[in-house]
Amino acid sequence: MTDGYSPPRQFLRRMQDRLGAEFASFLHAYDCPYCRGIRMRDAGMAFPPECGEPVPWAAEGRYLSPESLLGAGARHEAGAFYLQEPSAMAPAAALDPQPGECVLDLCAAPGGKSTQIAERMRGRGVLVSNEPYYARARILSGNIERMGIRNAIVTCSKPEEIGSGWNGCFDRILVDAPCSGEGMFRRHPETVLQWTEEAGEICAARQKRILIEAVRMLRPGGILVYSTCTFNPAENEDVVNWCLRETGELTSVPFTLGGIEACGGMMYLWPHRIRGEGHFLAKMMKTGDGPAIRRARAERENTKKRIPKELSAFMRELFPEAEVERAICGPGGCLIPPEIEPPLEGVRVLRRGVHLGQTGSSCFFPDHALSHAWPCEKKFDVGTAEAAAYLRGEPLICPADLQGYYTVCYHQEALGWGKASGGVMKNHYPKGMRKAHVQTEE
Repeated sequence: MTDGYSPPRQFLRRMQDRLGAEFASFLHAYDCPYCRGIRMRDAGMAFPPECGEPVPWAAEGRYLSPESLLGAGARHEAGAFYLQEPSAMAPAAALDPQPGECVLDLCAAPGGKSTQIAERMRGRGVLVSNEPYYARARILSGNIERMGIRNAIVTCSKPEEIGSGWNGCFDRILVDAPCSGEGMFRRHPETVLQWTEEAGEICAARQKRILIEAVRMLRPGGILVYSTCTFNPAENEDVVNWCLRETGELTSVPFTLGGIEACGGMMYLWPHRIRGEGHFLAKMMKTGDGPAIRRARAERENTKKRIPKELSAFMRELFPEAEVERAICGPGGCLIPPEIEPPLEGVRVLRRGVHLGQTGSSCFFPDHALSHAWPCEKKFDVGTAEAAAYLRGEPLICPADLQGYYTVCYHQEALGWGKASGGVMKNHYPKGMRKAHVQTEE
């Protein structure tokens, strides 16, 4: 195995008992390079030339060389693409979210599956991306922002804190559960040191608690996909069968991904059979039928605070396709929420739709998120060296006749805001996001 780590003996004995004649091939997979993948933000965008063939179970994904430096380049910062392990694309593909639905990603950080779900929803309906741990939720929120997702709500709550309040709210729910991580031994060999024989049972107890709340939040007729990145049946088949039995409200759903059939509604992605790391997923449906309990955008929120004229003028000039009439303004600034929402009272919300910015002193100060959310009418295109300088926080030289806010764009993709005056484009890239080193060739 790479990096000097070897899988634990107890783990290998279990896998040998399970795989039999395939065990040698399974073991050999650990001597092969791990797989990387990439997804573009929009389906119509061209993949970088270095990308390989499509990921069989997720047509929106392509294979990428482990040596690729795309993640260190300016286009990554612009949100043109998301780097994601190929097998990790399978759960969102199995979930198959549709535009206009209420969808919940219950254990969402760092955001790979959420951004994939959002791409399939095409900006319609609402995606609630939840992460119980605040530090991870902030990373999740940053990726939602970077990818320009307009219909997402990022929350930071434990499943048991929101389950009853969101009873029957969602058409589809993804539970990518915390697990013992056996499927990641090749990609992250250091995780071998954290493995114990008891880890599976400890994780399974937590996974069951999460699933109980997920079933509660799913509408009758809704779809639930459960996934892990482990091979341990105690966390996979045993948990799924327990949930089917204990709730009495779910049935297994047969499905096929990339030519692989899910036996009994459950599927393993084995690294010696496919190009990807280890993964497990199961698809279930809640019995009965009925609409999700939705909350259409509360019109009364708009009447409490009149939309400032500075915001209206700014949006009409730079983002005419945005529905500024749906904006909600308050002490924390202005935002445009998703078109439908679950109840949010008592829920810790980190991000709700698109943060537009704030008004003050008869001016409007745009939020960084706004630069990524819609195509801007005022763009300042830069080359590779200028893009790297911008991401370092440096001002840029611009034509003297430019005035006001522009999105600084690289390959037609917005990096963030600049404000032009007197031949200088002042840098408005957030200080906490600035990077000392950016890959200069992509």
